[in-house]
Amino acid sequence: MLLETLSSAILGLVLAWAATRRLSHRLPARALVLSTGVAGAVFGALITHSALDAGSPLTVLFGAAIVSVASVSLLLRPAGRLRGRSATA
Repeated sequence: MLLETLSSAILGLVLAWAATRRLSHRLPARALVLSTGVAGAVFGALITHSALDAGSPLTVLFGAAIVSVASVSLLLRPAGRLRGRSATA
């Protein structure tokens, strides 16, 4: 379990780092993105490990990657500027 947790934290860090490199203009501060990626990956590994009752380590890492990417995606801001008027006005 310790090895799964450590490897999922590293996986979350790598995924969050890749997101900051690719989408830095749409994300908040780098420290927030990196910590969110790590926390999401560890939480995803915990959920996957609990749900599958110690399944294969690759499955646990896959679950960690999914939750990490989902949590980092919640930090994305819109790409363009929002319009001040609605379409019906």
